[in-house]
Amino acid sequence: MTKSEKKISFEEALEELEKIAEKLERQSLSLEDSIKAFERGTELKKICADRLKEAEGKIEFLQKNSDGSTTRESFIKEKSSSKLDDSDGIF
Repeated sequence: MTKSEKKISFEEALEELEKIAEKLERQSLSLEDSIKAFERGTELKKICADRLKEAEGKIEFLQKNSDGSTTRESFIKEKSSSKLDDSDGIF
């Protein structure tokens, strides 16, 4: 991860990615600028995916057992037992 990737937040990366997508959809860019925008969009997608992966690693939730007690389980443990994979990503 580069220095610039560490400085940008998930929200900032997502906002910039949305602006790039809008420009590409409007076809208001030259071919060269479209390619540059696409490359930047790819970088931003990776930043967003990395930020989400970091967040997933930190998330814990409380699960109530049938006896009323609670246990903590890692989100990652729950995710691995579900049918989610990288193809279910944001982009």
